[in-house]
Amino acid sequence: MNYDEAVRYLLTLGKELAAPRQARVQKFDLANISILSESLGSPHRGSPCVHIAGTNGKGSTAAMLDSILRAAGLRTGLYTSPHLERINERIRIAGEDISGAAFAESFTRVETHIEALMASGALAAHPTFFECLTALAYDAFAHAEIDFAVYEVGMGGRLDATNIVTPEVAVITQIDFDHEAYLGHSIEQITGEKAGIIKSGGWVVSSAERPEARAVIARRAAAMDARLVEIDAIFEMEEVHAKDGCYSAVVSPAHSKKKIAVDLRLPGRFQLRNALAAIAAARLLAQRGFPIDDDSIARGLAGARWPGRLERMAEKPALYLDGSHNPAGARELLAFWDGHLRGRKIFLIYGAMRDKAVDEISGLLFPRVDTVILTEPHQSRAISVEVLREMTHHHAQNLEVVSDPVQALERVFELAHPDDVIFVTGSLYLVGDLRKYWLGRALTANAHTLPTR
Repeated sequence: MNYDEAVRYLLTLGKELAAPRQARVQKFDLANISILSESLGSPHRGSPCVHIAGTNGKGSTAAMLDSILRAAGLRTGLYTSPHLERINERIRIAGEDISGAAFAESFTRVETHIEALMASGALAAHPTFFECLTALAYDAFAHAEIDFAVYEVGMGGRLDATNIVTPEVAVITQIDFDHEAYLGHSIEQITGEKAGIIKSGGWVVSSAERPEARAVIARRAAAMDARLVEIDAIFEMEEVHAKDGCYSAVVSPAHSKKKIAVDLRLPGRFQLRNALAAIAAARLLAQRGFPIDDDSIARGLAGARWPGRLERMAEKPALYLDGSHNPAGARELLAFWDGHLRGRKIFLIYGAMRDKAVDEISGLLFPRVDTVILTEPHQSRAISVEVLREMTHHHAQNLEVVSDPVQALERVFELAHPDDVIFVTGSLYLVGDLRKYWLGRALTANAHTLPTR
C-alpha cells in the first residue's frame, strides 16, 4: 500500500464501514500484539526503551526524555498518541515525524503479516487501530536502526499494546480520573492499571502525588521486586521563576552537591514536575551505562517541544491551544489563568468527546470566562453541540453555539479585543482541527504579503 491507502485502511479499523478483508476487531488484551510482533521478528526487543504511563503528563514527559536522549547523541524513536494534525506525529525518528514512505513501508509489512496470521488461524480477528499502529512503530524503529525508544502508553497500561516491551526504566506520571469506563471508578483501580507496566526486577520512576496512587504503585513495585524512585524523595526545586508562562528552576538531587538547571519552553508550572520525572529517568539510564550527563539533561529539557498543550499561537488577542480533556487538566488550566492571566478577559472555545467528564470540566472552567463558544470536533465520538449545550449552559455567563470549529474560531475573534485571551480546549481532536487551520491561515496570509516578481 502507498501512504494514503495505509492511512485510510487504518482509520477504518473498528468502524462500521470495515476495510476490505477485515474481520471483526479482537477484544482488549495483549494476545494480538504479542502474536503479531513475534511474527514480525519481535522488533520491540530491537532497542532499549523507556515506557511511560499516567493520566496527565505522560506525553510531555516522553517528549522531554526523547529530547534529553537526543541531546546526549542517541538516535531515538518516540511513540505517542493521539496525533493533532497528521498520523505521522505518533511515530518520530531522530526528532522528526516518520516520512510517508517509511510509514507505508512499515504498514505494508505489518498488514502482510496480519493477513498471513489470520489465514493460518493464529489470529482470530484483525488487530485494532492502536495495535496496528503500535506494531508499525515497533517495525519502523527496528528498520530505522534507532539507539533508544520512548513509548507512551495509549490508555491504562496493563493491557495496553505497548506493554509487551521490557523497559530499562518505567515511568508513571500523575494519576487522576479519566477513561473510568475502561480503567475503573477509583484512583486505586486506575492506578492499578497504570502500574501494570512495572515489570519483574524493573526500575520505576513515579511522579504521582495522590497518596492512594502512590500506595498502589509502591505495592506493585514491591510485589515485582522492582526498584521504585519517587521524585519527591530525590529532588528539591529551588529558584523557581516564570516568564511568559514558562518556568525555570534549579534542581538539587539528593546526596549530590551538583545542581541541575531546568529552563523549560513548555508553558505551565505543572511541566516542572514532568521535567523531574524525565530527569530521574535519565539519571537512572546513566546508571545503566547510557551516555547521559547533566549537561545533556539541561539542553534536552530546554529543547523539548510538545504542541497543543498551552501552546500560544497568536498575540493581540492571544490565542492558546490546550488539549485539557479531563478534570485534572482543567485544574491545571485554571492554575495557569490564575498565575499568568489574572485581570484579563478570557474567551473559551470548547468541544469534547462523549466519554469525558464534561459537567465537572465545564463547572470548573465556564464560570471563569467571559464567553463560551461550544463547538463540535470533526470526530465520530464528539458530543453534538446541542447535547453539549444542554449539559453545560448553566455554568456559563455568556454562551454561543457554533457547530463548525473554524467558524467558532472566527466568531471568537469578532468578539475578543486585542488585550483579551482566547483558549481552545476540551479535546485534542479540536485542538488538532484548529491548529491545522490556524497554521494554514498564517501561511496563506504570509503568501499574500510576499513581493511579486
